[in-house]
Amino acid sequence: MFRRGPSSKSDNTKFYEILGVPKTASPEDLKKAYKKAAIKNHPDKGGDPEKFKELAQAYEVLSDPEKREIYDQYGEDALKEGMGGGGGGHDPFDIFSSFFGGGGGHPFGGGSSRGRRQRRGEDVVHPLKVSLEDLYLGTTKKLSLSRKALCSKCNGLPDTVTGDIVFVIQQKEHSTFKRKGDDLFVEHTLSLTEALCGFQFVLTHLDTRQLLIKSSPGEVVKPDSYRAISDEGMPIHQRPFMKGKLYIHFTVEFPDSLSPDQTKAIEAVLPRPANATLSDMEIDECEETTLHDVNIEDEMRRKAQAQREAYDDDDDDEEGPGGAQRVQCAQQ
Repeated sequence: MFRRGPSSKSDNTKFYEILGVPKTASPEDLKKAYKKAAIKNHPDKGGDPEKFKELAQAYEVLSDPEKREIYDQYGEDALKEGMGGGGGGHDPFDIFSSFFGGGGGHPFGGGSSRGRRQRRGEDVVHPLKVSLEDLYLGTTKKLSLSRKALCSKCNGLPDTVTGDIVFVIQQKEHSTFKRKGDDLFVEHTLSLTEALCGFQFVLTHLDTRQLLIKSSPGEVVKPDSYRAISDEGMPIHQRPFMKGKLYIHFTVEFPDSLSPDQTKAIEAVLPRPANATLSDMEIDECEETTLHDVNIEDEMRRKAQAQREAYDDDDDDEEGPGGAQRVQCAQQ
């Protein structure tokens, strides 16, 4: 409820004149006029502080529909007496800052501390090496850091907001487990007998639990195959009671050689396929070959090196004395 205004109206055109707009100006017109005049008269740009203050006061009143209506009907004195909440009570720098997006900033880099965006100190980035066990179970670390503090006597660096301390988690290598996101991976080697006839072994988990890993009856594990155990991986982010999977990658170790008796014993259990045996006639028509062990990576590396050297030799042959390239002319 508004109390009754004064019997005679006070001036109700001054604010419009300060902004340089007519009384019929739209809110958009008021914005444009204030922006232009405020930038021009801002103290940081050498403008008149009193003029800047008047502009902010005028815009504060006329940009508020309720205050503008009271001002138009009863003038400035009605606002001063308290109708509509009063006018001119706000810091002009705050009004300017909020007009340009808040946060205490404005288009200019220097000048008054009230109108200037506060500078932000540099962040301190600290790498923190953590074991996989700590990441699995959680842990508490203590860290001592030194930084420059605010001087209590001279109050130096007041316009600077302190930066953050940023911790970069670096996982240490683990001898058994490898992590990929929420999942854990383990390498395990089986003998050929274990791969064919079954296996069992104990795996110590990151929380020291002993997991019994075993194959199903009659299961055959092929080389380079995987098996998964649900809910034995890493805790899932923001869902700590749920875990990823534990994957076991199996490598099968074959014997270097077999005795004739071992070969016959295996063939008795695992006979050769019918089409794997050649007749004497078929063998007589073939040429004998000899197989030897190779490291295919080393072989390919040597071949690539030889090719590079061959190309270098070709480039040298195409150049004449003194490095000049020879030109061969075709005869007509």
